[in-house]
Amino acid sequence: MNELLLFQLSGEDRPGLVAAITARMARYDLEILDMGQAVIHDMLSLGILARIPKAAESAPVVKDILFLAHELGLTLRCIPVTDEEYARWAAREERQRHIVTLIGRSIGSAQVAALTAALQDHSLNIEVITRLSGRAPLQAEENGRPACVEFFVLGRPRSPEALRGEFLRIAQEMGVDIALQEDNVFRRNRRLVAFDMDSTLIRAEVIDELAKEAGVGDKVAAITEAAMRGEMDFKESFRRRLRLLRGLPEEALERVAARIPMTEGAERLILNLKSFGYKIAIISGGFTWFGRKLQQRLGIDYLYANELEMKDGAVTGEVAGQVVDAARKAEILREIAERENISLQQVIAVGDGANDLPMLNLAGLGIAFHAKPVVKAGARQSISTLGLDSILFLIGLRERDTTA
Repeated sequence: MNELLLFQLSGEDRPGLVAAITARMARYDLEILDMGQAVIHDMLSLGILARIPKAAESAPVVKDILFLAHELGLTLRCIPVTDEEYARWAAREERQRHIVTLIGRSIGSAQVAALTAALQDHSLNIEVITRLSGRAPLQAEENGRPACVEFFVLGRPRSPEALRGEFLRIAQEMGVDIALQEDNVFRRNRRLVAFDMDSTLIRAEVIDELAKEAGVGDKVAAITEAAMRGEMDFKESFRRRLRLLRGLPEEALERVAARIPMTEGAERLILNLKSFGYKIAIISGGFTWFGRKLQQRLGIDYLYANELEMKDGAVTGEVAGQVVDAARKAEILREIAERENISLQQVIAVGDGANDLPMLNLAGLGIAFHAKPVVKAGARQSISTLGLDSILFLIGLRERDTTA
């Protein structure tokens, strides 16, 4: 029969503690079956599950390590583990795992309590909790940084859709974002990020801004809103809006481009993604005229949007070539993935409108960004509280690993 012991040590952290403990275990040739450590505010919690060889006795092992722990200023607890208990624990390794990411301007106990209660209701057990954001300053006026905590959970939800719905309710009520992802190899190996442009990479709908220049802002905005809510076919709404712009001079396009700001966190996100080797695409129902400016500014690898037809320095009210609608966006995403020789599970897609949903749901990680309720409900993930750079948390990056 195996003799198994779980050693739990706690106390003030400092260099060399693990080395000292395991060196003492090595005297008795203990086999380490599992170990884990967490440090919060310089306080250590260390667990080591070890098998004592048949040639050794557990009593002198425990006595020796207990004496060492006392010398090191640590508290030691030893828990015997039966073969049956170990077998049950080892079998859990095959169970489904998920990653739950909690993001906000700040995170309080109420948000964590609501999230973890939802996990409990779905029989999901938390194994590891990790802070991805940097350490927050105590002075509120200095704290402009995001907060993010990542939970590794074990088990299969009764209904992933119901759990996502509960997370969406908590997020809306408590001013946070909550993402639920299966913990698989693809989550750690994304290679392509595709963005919608209008109201995603930039903080405006370009066609609405052009309409203001043409004096038809109210008419075009009404059609845009209906399209984004999914109440109107995109192609139909697009052509109706575009015809209202007939005769708009190219100088008006320049004025619009100069005044539209980038979305919060967009440049930081893309700078970091490029440094990590990601390919970046814009797949937009907007216009290539504006997309090219972003492509030059941000180093975008792929640009697909509508080609605004110009004649004699003015907008004709027509589009050259195929309209990029919802179905075409998804088709383009698939084409780029094939060209890059990657799985769609390695793709991240980000958008805000109903015409982005097919693209979002095709990608391994689809994110509705500051989107309408119908889009949030239809997408697997959503971000509504922070900027685009919070996506870095969803791919598991710590704040300290990224470029400011």
